[in-house]
Amino acid sequence: MNLLDYQALLLERDGGILTVTLNRPDTLNAFDEQMDIEISRLFADVAEDPDTRVVVLTGAGRAFSAGGNIEHMQQVIDDQSQFLAGMQRAKKIIFSMLDCPKPIIAKINGHAVGLGATIALFCDLSYAANHAKIGDPHVKMGFVAGDGGAVIWPQLIGYAKAKEYLLTGDLLGAQEAARLGLINYAVPADELDAVVAAMAKRLATGASQAIQWTKTSINIGLKQLAHSILDASIAYEALSNQTEDHQEAVNAFREKRDPIFKGR
Repeated sequence: MNLLDYQALLLERDGGILTVTLNRPDTLNAFDEQMDIEISRLFADVAEDPDTRVVVLTGAGRAFSAGGNIEHMQQVIDDQSQFLAGMQRAKKIIFSMLDCPKPIIAKINGHAVGLGATIALFCDLSYAANHAKIGDPHVKMGFVAGDGGAVIWPQLIGYAKAKEYLLTGDLLGAQEAARLGLINYAVPADELDAVVAAMAKRLATGASQAIQWTKTSINIGLKQLAHSILDASIAYEALSNQTEDHQEAVNAFREKRDPIFKGR
């Protein structure tokens, strides 16, 4: 695996541990097209890499990821073909994470929002700094939560709580997320690196075949759910991409005001 093949992602190796950093700190690691393309092929590369036993996924700067890039949102409103290509990449991201036999640990160093939250929650283990907030505010942008949130949230915290957070788009703090079971642990920010490093080392020095085949077994049911849900949720998100409400949300974000939704 050539670590220099990536530009929007920073890859660093320490023995069998590969740390992948979403590296757009100036935009709070929001997903532009380049980062989206690279993350969609990352885990397939990792799966074939004999030198990697564990992946740690984190963000540069203050955030894990702010989710969608607002300028890219406008581009895909104007050009539906870009949106459809992005949704195909969204499927690749989810299924490549589920198919990758190597354990993936999310080190949520700051806010994880939208697609950023989805990717963090599809990791096998998740640790967040206490100050981090996590949420999927697709609906606040007039968007369907189509890129995986409808799959993973109910499996982690049950349907009632998942509906509460996905239908409102509200964020929740790391400690509440850990209490509900959305993530594994919330820890003080100055302890996050050490806690994640200890678990990564434990997995990297463990019985790799047993660990990998156990992950594969656990993920069978989750992959079945993803196959049954993702196509529909992505199709609904494609429809919502063309609504007046979504355009209003993008306009409001740019103008730093609250959107006025009309249900159309």
